[in-house]
Amino acid sequence: MKRVKKWVPNLILLLFAIIIHFLSDNTIWIEKYYSTGIYPYISTSLMYLLGWLPFSVGDLFYGVIVIWLIYTIAQLLRFCRNNSISAGKLPISGIKSFKWLLLIYIFFNVLWGINYNRRGIASQLGLRLEKYKPEDLRIIDSILLNKVNSGKRAILQKRQYSVSTRLLKEGTKDAYQNISIRYPFLANHPTSIKPSLWGWLGNYLGFMGYYNPFTGEAQVNTTVPQFLQPYVFCHETAHQLGYAKEDEANFVGYLAATASTDTFFHYSTYLDLFLYAQRNLYKADSFAVKDFASQLLPEVKADLHEWSQFNKRHKNPVEPVVRWIYSKYLINNQQPAGELSYNEVTGLLIAYYKKFGKI
Repeated sequence: MKRVKKWVPNLILLLFAIIIHFLSDNTIWIEKYYSTGIYPYISTSLMYLLGWLPFSVGDLFYGVIVIWLIYTIAQLLRFCRNNSISAGKLPISGIKSFKWLLLIYIFFNVLWGINYNRRGIASQLGLRLEKYKPEDLRIIDSILLNKVNSGKRAILQKRQYSVSTRLLKEGTKDAYQNISIRYPFLANHPTSIKPSLWGWLGNYLGFMGYYNPFTGEAQVNTTVPQFLQPYVFCHETAHQLGYAKEDEANFVGYLAATASTDTFFHYSTYLDLFLYAQRNLYKADSFAVKDFASQLLPEVKADLHEWSQFNKRHKNPVEPVVRWIYSKYLINNQQPAGELSYNEVTGLLIAYYKKFGKI
């Protein structure tokens, strides 16, 4: 009887997890009742609860988890070496692990993860996502090239060579306030975006920002070259708004950043989008890619060289493994292209351009 009682909580959790899994298949229900219904209240509550703190609670949480995992693995290895694990302890440990996995799955999805299954920004803007042609990419690339060069010229004229993290946070908030005038569903009040405590580690693992679904905090790696950071701030804020897929977060970040009055945000965003478009075009027309790249201003090329050198300084054998794991995570969350999902923002840009005639 006692054994049955021990399994009851796990069975309840398992049933809840199964319900979440099947509900997630209904994208219309998710969009209407969760992403634009329940989730904004969850997000706002978490931001009010933790957003005022100057440090990332989520980063501390991750740090504790990593230490706990290292300790647990060390203990397990020690027990195995001493043959101290009894046959009875193994099933108990398995039950506890199963329970924790279920809890993580449930909280992850209820607090944010279900957004992977929403209809998303394309549906909200009425965009027609179609298979684009090389000519579409060349047109978008050409427009982005001009945007990048004009943005860099404006920065040089203003002599705006660096911006503090505080101003980037304020600029992100202003950008979303501006875009929410046109698209009210992109309003973000309050904000909870913070410098990552693990930015130095991110340089070796290959991340510039991330969202913590358990605390509602968006973290930005502020140790990367600064011209990259404004777009990362806007991208991670898009995750806070419930745009879980990376191409959608990229696109919402673009909408916000280009609504900013700060040229630094424009340059950062258009440069990143230009590089995404270049990667997509390379397969179809590598000569056009080289031609577009040659037309970049020398100062833009210098920025790209700085980024390249930054990546070379932090290159290590662990990063490809981390990227592979992350790619698998994306594939398991409705993004079959894996890490290349970031590049798919180009398709959203083309659809947006075809509907509105500008980007």
